[in-house]
Amino acid sequence: MTAAPSQALPQVLARIDAAEAEIRARYFDFLRIPSVSAQPDHAGDCRRAAAWLVEELTSLGFTAEIRETRGHPAVVAFHPGPGGEAKPLLYYGHYDVQPAEPFELWTSPPFEPTVKQGRNGPVTVARGAVDDKGQVMTWLAAMRAWHEVAGGPPAPIRVLVEGEEEIGSPSLDAFLEEHAAELRQARAVVVSDTNMWDAKTPAISARLRGMAYAQIDLFAASRDLHSGLYGGMALNPINLLCRILAELTDANGRIQLPGFYDGVPEVGGNLDAAWDSLGFDEARFLGDIGLSVPAGEKGVKPLVRQWARPTCDVNGIWGGYTGPGAKTVIAAEAHAKVSFRLVGDQDPNQVLDALEEFVKARLPADARAEIQRFSAAAPVVVPEDSAEVAAARRALAAEFGREAVLIGSGGSIPVVESFRRILGLDSVLMGFGLDDDQVHSPNEKFDWACLMHGARSHARLLAELAG
Repeated sequence: MTAAPSQALPQVLARIDAAEAEIRARYFDFLRIPSVSAQPDHAGDCRRAAAWLVEELTSLGFTAEIRETRGHPAVVAFHPGPGGEAKPLLYYGHYDVQPAEPFELWTSPPFEPTVKQGRNGPVTVARGAVDDKGQVMTWLAAMRAWHEVAGGPPAPIRVLVEGEEEIGSPSLDAFLEEHAAELRQARAVVVSDTNMWDAKTPAISARLRGMAYAQIDLFAASRDLHSGLYGGMALNPINLLCRILAELTDANGRIQLPGFYDGVPEVGGNLDAAWDSLGFDEARFLGDIGLSVPAGEKGVKPLVRQWARPTCDVNGIWGGYTGPGAKTVIAAEAHAKVSFRLVGDQDPNQVLDALEEFVKARLPADARAEIQRFSAAAPVVVPEDSAEVAAARRALAAEFGREAVLIGSGGSIPVVESFRRILGLDSVLMGFGLDDDQVHSPNEKFDWACLMHGARSHARLLAELAG
């Protein structure tokens, strides 16, 4: 690289704009791979997505390879940049996506990306459109533009893309520990897996809720029973499970696990005032999804509920006969998936312990429960005064023509906490999704303007950090 990053940046941005059709073609190829980490039938597709990334990064001058984990493979890559002794930036993303079911609710095939008209212009509809393949494409497109204009990025870069984020990253901690000597040499982690404030206002996410996720399995009789012959005599585990789940929260939305609110801080002072100043429109937010009445804890402000209070949600429940028509049966077993979003100093493993005790304390004779633990990630608050966050705010302000706001996120990105705990690295959470992207739902979409602004913002960020 001969020109200074600030001098090359205008050409890099122009290259991104000129390459719009090429970016779309590569993006669509990535989206066509059904890399659903939760479903064993798609294990080969997950490996195919990893191989696609290796080929993409190699074409940009990176040394890239697939590395095995206990589950789906990860992709690790390195580019030395212009040389020198500077520490690399570590870019993180994930190639795995949520299951697309129920397929019948999609207006187009979930793994055949389709361009449609959204409220802000063209959008791409596909599973993974924004979470996280589209957001990964923002920084891949920026790196390609730097490669084509200047021969490579203006700073050294490491890349880590995993394939298990959508199932709680169960293999990631062990992977980070195994490769800690290599990965902890970075100066900070750059993550694009979060949202903007709105379509015109960029944001840096400064906090993430943690996650505790489990499956409750209840068992009673040795077989399914005729509800006429055994009704009123035999324990019905579906009825029992529904009662237990209903007792998890009270009429005011407070979660009833013993000790659950230990470590949950109150929000007040400057932070409360800053969130009030954002002008959040709860009625519009709910109206966009066909609702009108707020849920959650009564008497708590909307953004505090969303960003700084814990939650409990039943994510799935099944048992007995669920096919068409009638079948009068008392099932032998019942099942539910339950998740808790966590804040402050809540310990996800303590929450799961409390859930197990809560369920088993409510079991009558002849009932048995098993608790499967799927995810336990602690909450994270990201330092707002780091040099990397300051650089991101400058890059976003230059791209959007307005200051980036500091927001919270109701979602969880377990690896952010793992990066800090295992590698000692803080993260910059610079994302480009929108509230109406229908993440994890049918017809997931990503605004084309958000993808292109994201690519240009990452190009600017690299120039800022190289400078």
